[in-house]
Amino acid sequence: MKRRGIGATIASTVVAVFCVVAIAPLVWHGLSSLKTASEVSRIPPTIVPESPTLSNYEELFVRRPFGLYFLNSFVIASLATLLCLAVGSLAAYWLIRLPSRLRTILASGLLVLGFFPPIVFLFPLYELVQKAGAMNHPWALILPYAGLNLPLTIWLLAGYLQKIPRELEEAASIDGMTEFQTFRLILLPLAAPALATTGILVFIFCWNEFMFALTFMNLDSARTITVGSATLSGAFAYQLPWGLLAAGVVITALPLIVVVMLFQRRIVEGLTAGSLK
Repeated sequence: MKRRGIGATIASTVVAVFCVVAIAPLVWHGLSSLKTASEVSRIPPTIVPESPTLSNYEELFVRRPFGLYFLNSFVIASLATLLCLAVGSLAAYWLIRLPSRLRTILASGLLVLGFFPPIVFLFPLYELVQKAGAMNHPWALILPYAGLNLPLTIWLLAGYLQKIPRELEEAASIDGMTEFQTFRLILLPLAAPALATTGILVFIFCWNEFMFALTFMNLDSARTITVGSATLSGAFAYQLPWGLLAAGVVITALPLIVVVMLFQRRIVEGLTAGSLK
């Protein structure tokens, strides 16, 4: 019992240290975003702002189109996530109905394809987008984002759907439900935790993606929040507005934190809890 107590203490300490290391940069950016330009560049630096100000946030949303960047990212990430989940869930349901050996081969192929670096597809996608005349259009990012996340989405959802008892589908078939009704009314509600988890992963990728957004969105009005944050500049060509950058980081990270907080219950709850009830 004593060894177990020591092990639990060590594990808790390690987890606490990792949590502090993970959250410290965001806290530092949050504090820096409340400092004036002179204070944020002071050496040695101050931790707590001496005269807290919201001037950096005012600069972002009043004098610069950061609100438009935020809206662009939210619309693109949300639509790409919904499209990826809609197509991925149907494909995953089809995948789990295949023979075991073929299903294993396809699932392994999807997993390998899901780990390909997105930059590999940058040039051919750029050629397609340019020839389609879709430059600076939201769908120039929505479709590639959904496609890039589709292999991993199918692989994750297929693993969850395969664990749902087949007896539920047989009972639905006896009650006169079609295959699509069974999928929509029985399987999808039971797979809500998997959909939430996968959706969060896809949304985070779409929200944080930079290279495609920088390449396909040339107009300032079409930029996403990551590109907008990276292109912040000061009054002079070589001036780095650290306060503005810190405020941009906080605004960029805040929606992801809110999304995870809203869906954390769905993530941790049991996959088949609904069927057992």
